[in-house]
Amino acid sequence: MGWWAEHVVPRITNAACNTPDIRPIRERVCSDLRGDVVEIGFGSGLNLPHLPAGVSGVWAVDPSALGRKLAAARLAASSVPVAFAGLDGQHIELPNERFEAAVSTFTLCTIPDAVAALRELRRVLKPGGTFHFVEHGRSPDPKVARWQDRLNPLQGRLFAGCHLNRRIGDLIAEAGFAIERLATYDGLGRPRAFGYLYEGVARAPKT
Repeated sequence: MGWWAEHVVPRITNAACNTPDIRPIRERVCSDLRGDVVEIGFGSGLNLPHLPAGVSGVWAVDPSALGRKLAAARLAASSVPVAFAGLDGQHIELPNERFEAAVSTFTLCTIPDAVAALRELRRVLKPGGTFHFVEHGRSPDPKVARWQDRLNPLQGRLFAGCHLNRRIGDLIAEAGFAIERLATYDGLGRPRAFGYLYEGVARAPKT
């Protein structure tokens, strides 16, 4: 990562993704997590305060060393043990069919090959394991979508490769998950190009 991506973007994300509007969304997305959980895009541990009692441990995948430092207070306050388990969501260094659940919050926008990362999550989940997510992505409103396409190159440069216009539901399905629940909505206010959300649960196929 470059200097900006390594030293500035994690601080912006730590603040921008922890607003009063976003915390209830995190609470909702994490509420049904159970057992051993793998999280891609752990960042500064913003989901830790929202983990339910049924979570026995989190295996965190994230490339940011600064994010780990920013997570220190949340890690200390959490009753859930966290193991740092690699830097690259596209190549998760964990065994097959190991986890009951996976979670991703505001992460798939930035991973270069989001489908590869999702296939890795599917690989490490037990058959029938669940993937819980909230991501921002492409709006169905043609006017908003056009603005997302226009702004996408600038967004990528400023925020470490973040994409505004990914069709999150399609990516999850392409990776082989069965989507069980998907809500899409304008969730982060204006400008609308930055706040169209995909929230839901998908399931790894049973063998």
